[in-house]
Amino acid sequence: MRRIVVAPDSFKGSLGALEVADRIAAGIGRVLPESRIDRFAMADGGEGSIDAVLATRHGQRHLEPAADAMGTAVPAQFATLEEGGRAAALLEVAQVIALPKAPGSVEQRSSFGVGQQLRRALDLGVRQVFVGLGGSSTNEAGVGLLAALGVRFTGADGRPIERPALRDLEHIVAADFAGLDARLRDVRLLALTDIDSPLCGATGATAMFGPQKGVASERVALYDGWIRRFAALCEPAAGRRAATLPGAGAAGGIGWALQLIGAEARSGALAIAEMNGLDAALAGADWALTGEGRSDAQTLRGKAPLAVAQLARRRGVAVTLLSGAIAEDSLRALSAHFDGCFSIIPRPMTLEAAMGHAGELLADAAEQLTRLRIALWRD
Repeated sequence: MRRIVVAPDSFKGSLGALEVADRIAAGIGRVLPESRIDRFAMADGGEGSIDAVLATRHGQRHLEPAADAMGTAVPAQFATLEEGGRAAALLEVAQVIALPKAPGSVEQRSSFGVGQQLRRALDLGVRQVFVGLGGSSTNEAGVGLLAALGVRFTGADGRPIERPALRDLEHIVAADFAGLDARLRDVRLLALTDIDSPLCGATGATAMFGPQKGVASERVALYDGWIRRFAALCEPAAGRRAATLPGAGAAGGIGWALQLIGAEARSGALAIAEMNGLDAALAGADWALTGEGRSDAQTLRGKAPLAVAQLARRRGVAVTLLSGAIAEDSLRALSAHFDGCFSIIPRPMTLEAAMGHAGELLADAAEQLTRLRIALWRD
């Protein structure tokens, strides 16, 4: 009996990660009905990370109000579970300040609600906190999160700024970390990200990701300058330098804010793979399949399929990439990490048609790949 591990990310706008895994498993089952297929939902620290972990782990979901990017209280989810023998919490910034349909302008948006959610997790007595950084709508260096955690910011008029946002960075003249939540000293804090960008510069938060959040091209340099000045103000006050660390530019600079208060930056996908048991399941497997809606150069910067490939290779397991689309200009680079890269699209079709029929296309493609894999096993 063959043992096969299926561990895809979601096909955004079409199917969730576990649904993708189910469809791939169905296609494999048409050819190998007696095989054991272990299915895992994958994520890289962004939307879907909580679902990916709780699909295979016992834990508790919490739905409590937190301030969205504009300060309106919204129900936001986080999870608690046991990890490494200690009570842990898993947060997604996208649950609080998600990019799709984000309210207001980027200058007005704040990560304050993420800090509120982190404090709520601390109220529950957790000893470690994983913060998934994908999908944020903010670009304010985590100033709101820091304020919610007790850091006091003072404006040029001498007054405290209660819920700071990007527009306030230009006017902050003092940062006092004395009031930072003392419980953070006894908690392991991990920032889960799929990017290695620093806080500022050509590959930093604003230049790389600001435009997708509404930053006009002519204001990129201005906002980057505000953030650079703000970091230079805060780092001596906090007693730690973090602006040039990998991942500092994640989530509009929340990655920097978390590392400034002691967080460790980790690959979100590799952390999720550990938490949901994927790494252990790959031991002794005959084959692994992974995928995502579209695979391109960004996949190789830490997305979930790359993490699956890395873990499979360490275990000596062949791993195939099956995605909605494969960028032609990235195929050679992707092929260095996977034992074959395939799209589910068998013929020319519109994006809408492909998304609408993703389930059937996945199952059909998985069936044909399994027939090919059987031929290789025979050889």
